Amino acid sequence: MSEHEFKRALGYANSAFDLLKRSAIPPYPQFYELLYTYATGVNPTLNNRINAIFRNGNTPSENLAEALYNEFLKSDVNDRMTNVSQRMHARIEEVHEAIDSAMTTANAYSGSLQTASGDLERTISPIAMKALADRLLTETRRMQETNIALEQKLEASRDDLASLQRDLDDVRRESILDPLTKICNRKGFDEGLEGAISAASVSDDPLCLMIVDIDNFKNFNDTYGHQTGDQVLRLVAMTLKSNIKGKDLAARYGGEEFVAILPATDMEGAVIVAENIRRAIQAKELLKRSTNEKLGRITASFGVAAYRVGDTPGSLIERADRCLYAAKHAGRNRVVSESELPALQAAAVSGASAA
Repeated sequence: MSEHEFKRALGYANSAFDLLKRSAIPPYPQFYELLYTYATGVNPTLNNRINAIFRNGNTPSENLAEALYNEFLKSDVNDRMTNVSQRMHARIEEVHEAIDSAMTTANAYSGSLQTASGDLERTISPIAMKALADRLLTETRRMQETNIALEQKLEASRDDLASLQRDLDDVRRESILDPLTKICNRKGFDEGLEGAISAASVSDDPLCLMIVDIDNFKNFNDTYGHQTGDQVLRLVAMTLKSNIKGKDLAARYGGEEFVAILPATDMEGAVIVAENIRRAIQAKELLKRSTNEKLGRITASFGVAAYRVGDTPGSLIERADRCLYAAKHAGRNRVVSESELPALQAAAVSGASAA
């Protein structure tokens, strides 16, 4: 974790603790998680609900906090995953039972054939021969019925297992999707970056990471309200997603920060992508939906880092974050890559010395 990221997380934690102290909520882990999430602003619907409570002059109680936690943070993904797993287990058990039944019938049929073979080696009467033939015919029909039942069971199970697989895929997609922006969340990003670094370490293909931060978003949010702020977040997410392609992955990193993983893209190409996104964001004029009031334009700052042999997700993120920090200090609304960073740092030192 970079120093910038650490300070930001510490600020969220302190805000959560302050809210716990000021309210009538006990300092239980789930309530700390609730207020930490509120402090980060990653769940706008939750923030709107809590802000309304504060505006009305109310203090959140333990019961209210419990209700908010259950509604917004207590994920049903694990419950749904468990449900699908149980259904899959039950279906597999049914298949096993059908196979066991077929094997029992097959063994019995094999025994009947061996007995018949022994009888046929001896001289038997026509009556006994007819009885033997009838018995074998009955056993054969039973075997056919068992096989048909097994085929039907396997066919139904195949369809059910395919449906269960789709359910599992849906649950997994939901678990890595940011509900507001409809792009990947932090979990999806973490998984994607792990995979991208692993692939790059094997293939020697280039890999770049881009971090995007909306400039002055807090002031914009405070001025125009959370709903307009949500509109901005969705706009940036859509712009980010529409300007990448192929195996690239866009995600909401947290709050007003976004990231893009760019496999098979070198630094020059990544900077071009970042510049295209920066210009596209700046070109969009915002309107307040309720009144059609023109709100002006927003800008964003970008940090771009390239994968190096031996990099971990943390080290790559830290370098991209340093570039983003430099972009902010250089005046915002610009892209800073690792190749530019030394010159900017040297200029900053020179400027400080001259002052």
